[in-house]
Amino acid sequence: MAENKHKGSSLDSFLEGEGLLAEFQGKAIKEVIAFQLGEAMKERGLSKRKLAELMHTSRTQVDRVLDPNDGNVTLETLQRAAAIVGRKVQLELV
Repeated sequence: MAENKHKGSSLDSFLEGEGLLAEFQGKAIKEVIAFQLGEAMKERGLSKRKLAELMHTSRTQVDRVLDPNDGNVTLETLQRAAAIVGRKVQLELV
């Protein structure tokens, strides 16, 4: 029986070894932000149309912000959306 070279390793170390860690981390961060924005919109009773109006952008752009699979959103756009729902985007290097 062949030895599993990944036995005992963490998911992060496995993904890093496969060259996929940065991609997965980026997707995970986007999923969390999209979820949190959606929840904050619900708390405030904001529709996508109303958020787009308040952001001075299109509903399509709001759809991109809220789509966890769409990574083509700028930090500025995320900051504007967050501010409207009473939140802020906070990033840190660790």
